[in-house]
Amino acid sequence: MKKITVIIITVLSLGIVSCKDNAASKIKSTNLEIAKERDAKINLGSPIAKFDKTEFEFGTIKEGEVIDGVFSITNVGKVDLLILDAKPSCGCTVPSWPKEPIQPGATAELKFKFNSRGKVGNNNKSITLKTNTEKGTEVLRVKGIVLAESK
Repeated sequence: MKKITVIIITVLSLGIVSCKDNAASKIKSTNLEIAKERDAKINLGSPIAKFDKTEFEFGTIKEGEVIDGVFSITNVGKVDLLILDAKPSCGCTVPSWPKEPIQPGATAELKFKFNSRGKVGNNNKSITLKTNTEKGTEVLRVKGIVLAESK
């Protein structure tokens, strides 16, 4: 039984070692170049979105008023910042965001409208940005109080 085990281990070891002989020579030089380019891009890092504020406080308004607001976004990273999508938490908030890449060091604006019709009380709405930052998402908030319409 011991001899069989030793023979099996020896055969497997020889098989594994013999497969490694020409591994380095089988790598294509074009694949090496592609890998170097990919690694160089990775080393640049992700874009970093810096906001002038992450919460827009509109205070106290009357029901039916429409609030226009703006968030400023600066790309403090080393590669282009992309905002792929902007999803509000409800239909009362409509965002408008830059569709073009935001270059490193550049600033862009995300504008929104908040319609207070039917939103009496405390409001805390969010706009979730789908981005190419390391986190992948950024969340902005729109807050305030809506007073009922006088009848």
